[in-house]
Amino acid sequence: MAENHKILLVDDEPDILEFIRYNLAKEGFKVLTANNGREAIEIAKAEIPDLVVLDVMMPDLDGIETCRELRDIPKLKNMIIAFLTARSEDYSQIAGFDSGADDYISKPIKPRVLISRIKALLRRSSGKLDSDDSIMTLQGLTIDRSRYLVQKDGEDFSLPKKEFELLSLLASKPGKVFTRDEILDRVWGDLVVVGDRTIDVHVRKLREKLGEKAIKTVKGVGYKFEF
Repeated sequence: MAENHKILLVDDEPDILEFIRYNLAKEGFKVLTANNGREAIEIAKAEIPDLVVLDVMMPDLDGIETCRELRDIPKLKNMIIAFLTARSEDYSQIAGFDSGADDYISKPIKPRVLISRIKALLRRSSGKLDSDDSIMTLQGLTIDRSRYLVQKDGEDFSLPKKEFELLSLLASKPGKVFTRDEILDRVWGDLVVVGDRTIDVHVRKLREKLGEKAIKTVKGVGYKFEF
């Protein structure tokens, strides 16, 4: 698995960068490194890695802004982004996921555990590409899951990856109530530790962009999609 995947590591601390690079390379991954967000964006555009491991606290362009800029580049839409950081506060995690990250991993972490998380992210991503290659059309709303595009009443919307995946999940079965646990498992995966507030933030942002009517709250249970 590792030999076919390219990983970009981004951290402004050389010792941490080299330590992680060494352990990933030993597993057979092709590893690229960057010392800051600007450099990471240029390398990502040129190399198109499968996964980026990104620090949050960096000078000039921090990890959150770097993640947002990466998600705005069309050819990098399907690239996996995982934060690896000592910042473990809830608000920092929410900001990370809101910027388009797929995972949020707290330091310190043992190399074997980090490698396991990375392999799990790559497996989930491969599965999504196989199953989500389709277009859904629902009363003026079009969701193109193969290209991560959303159109509503003729207007195009650019959504962060997790917002898109949440919308795609809810819209896949109109009227079905998805529990919070089911949403966390299907959108964020069982290796990611996030709280209910993360789901609520993503739902609120979808409602702001697409209107209040489509996504309904089922109090104490979860959410459903219906017109």
